[in-house]
Amino acid sequence: MVALRVPSKCVAFITLSVLLIAAGAFGQNSEASTDPVSAEALRFSAVYSALEQHYMEPMDPDHAVFDGGIRGMLSALDPFCAFLDRDQFELMKQQARGEALGFGSVLYVTPGKVVVLQAAQGSPSARAGVGPGDEIVEINGQRIARLDFQSLVDLLKRSRSQPVRLGVIHPGKVVAVDLDLKPAEVALPSVDKVFLWSDGIAYVHISGFEGKTPQEVAEGLDHLGGSRLKGLLLDLRDNHGGMVESAVGTASIFLKPDTLVLTTRGRSMPEKVYHSAQLSTNCDLPIVVLVNGSTASAAEVLAAALQEHDRALIAGEPTFGKGVIQAVTELSEQTGLALTAGQYFTPSGRSIQRPLPGTALTFASLDNAATPQAKVAAGTDPPADPRTFHTDDARPVTAGGGVTPDVPVPGLTLDPWLTFVTQRGYLTNFAEAYLSTHTRISDSFEPPPEMLGALKDALQRNGVRVPDEYWSEDQDYLRLRLKVELTNLVFGLAKGDEVETKGDPQAQQAAKLFPRIPAILKTK
Repeated sequence: MVALRVPSKCVAFITLSVLLIAAGAFGQNSEASTDPVSAEALRFSAVYSALEQHYMEPMDPDHAVFDGGIRGMLSALDPFCAFLDRDQFELMKQQARGEALGFGSVLYVTPGKVVVLQAAQGSPSARAGVGPGDEIVEINGQRIARLDFQSLVDLLKRSRSQPVRLGVIHPGKVVAVDLDLKPAEVALPSVDKVFLWSDGIAYVHISGFEGKTPQEVAEGLDHLGGSRLKGLLLDLRDNHGGMVESAVGTASIFLKPDTLVLTTRGRSMPEKVYHSAQLSTNCDLPIVVLVNGSTASAAEVLAAALQEHDRALIAGEPTFGKGVIQAVTELSEQTGLALTAGQYFTPSGRSIQRPLPGTALTFASLDNAATPQAKVAAGTDPPADPRTFHTDDARPVTAGGGVTPDVPVPGLTLDPWLTFVTQRGYLTNFAEAYLSTHTRISDSFEPPPEMLGALKDALQRNGVRVPDEYWSEDQDYLRLRLKVELTNLVFGLAKGDEVETKGDPQAQQAAKLFPRIPAILKTK
């Protein structure tokens, strides 16, 4: 995320408001001065004034008020409350619309090098002739190779919101061509992977829930075969959530009309009940939903609703457990305040939110009506919720936060050496070098044995140790990664994502569960 500075004018406005509150309190009688808000405003004003006068260095108002005062105050509540400066607030609104200002390309960035992995159809990048495998060597006259990594990242971030001239070397060429691009609103699809896993089995990955997500899911299924499909592998891994209304709309594709999806409750908000909508078509395919520890919020709402109505088999790892409602209020100067306003409750009545000891969410998994005796002193272990929860067909489901899979399937864990090699970009660099000396690969390409030997030699030439205990264990993954990197550069990111997903052991295990769905979902 870009580090952004809030305009000083906004700081002055907030600081002035605090001082006015404090000044008003001085003129009140003793009874009014006992008002908690006025008393704390006076205290904040006194501390700020003392720091401004006596601290050894001049204070930066932005840092003192926003990072110290406002963000410090919010951090004392729970991890989800946040102050959004002007740029962050605008980015949030763009994400809700499913759009962003830019050029519509996905870049692979390493120190001194930028390679294009994908250019969205119809985007400024695609219209200018930028495609997978292109290397960007110059941006507005600045040579990429001469920049350190942070300077390169900063240059890319600045360039995405203004007209830019790129020096681009196309695959197989040695001379750069100049391309002029103007930024535009580019669609950001939340359904980022859609393909046929096997005959009749659709695979759909939802990266987040935005306004257009239900439509993208429906269109993706229709594109893959619609009513001719035999099953759906719905991947919610690494989906951090988004708009709850979008999750409800997506659930409506798979649930019967007017089915309870979730209930929201909070101290200052009326209870709201969400039901599935009446759609022109309803998808009754067998479903396996794949989740992991980064599946959160609205993604957990969808997973829990499909699980509790026995509509899908949940596979993978326990989800994150974020079941609180973020109400965003627009402040002055186009800034915003995101506050925790309530909680989600699944159709059976359980909370998605995992307890967070030491915060306002210490006992979040308990119902709002939990007895005072259950709410013991903060900092101790939260009491277990004594209630039991069940699906429509009486299968027990666990409480205490998050969604527990019906069938646990562990994810792939990379060893330290493999993590290092992957994150430093050695595999991508090797794939690019390989393509410069070999013929174009086919879509059925499999890395030959000698390619791994060449990779090992390349790593050692770059000063990377190749311990035998890791090298021998990582052969299968290295072959997969090389195939993915080569596919990205030759056929684009979408095809590379398909290759990577089909080679993922966790996804492979989940796809084998379709024959077991009826037996597991009917277990009582």
